Amino acid sequence: MENMWSPWRSQYIESMNNSKTASSCIFCNAVDQDIKDNNSLLVAMGKFTLTVLNLYPYNNGHLMVVPKRHLDSFEKLSGEERIEIMDNLDLASRALTRVLKPEGFNIGANIGKVSGAGIADHIHFHIVPRWNGDTNFMPVLGEVKVVSQDLLATKAALIKAFTDI
Repeated sequence: MENMWSPWRSQYIESMNNSKTASSCIFCNAVDQDIKDNNSLLVAMGKFTLTVLNLYPYNNGHLMVVPKRHLDSFEKLSGEERIEIMDNLDLASRALTRVLKPEGFNIGANIGKVSGAGIADHIHFHIVPRWNGDTNFMPVLGEVKVVSQDLLATKAALIKAFTDI
């Protein structure tokens, strides 16, 4: 088996390891952000969760649904939080389908540092739009991922879709 390296990912993970407390957590800080603020990647706010664009996306429209409470494990989520997370993953898939027309999705969570969680102390759930052929020669040979749409343009279109749905 050959290994493919993406050093940008480890730099991102290492930069997030400084986020050890709720007061320095980027997700906890996002709870107080304004969706209209272009310095924020916040797309939607629920009663128990928030939905944000990933600053280091695997694909266009890579979103994360995050509980507002600073929790490090699935078991600590309340029933209400679990329901809202699933409802918001569903809403995100519908909004992403409306805006970006993906052919599928990867949905999941990396729970714990050893599983690859970049921010292990605040659980979050990824939804990554996928298209046939979205892995091409750029990441395979050039060690670079091309994200073809500006984050703020994606954010604006998704906020509209979240609101319309």
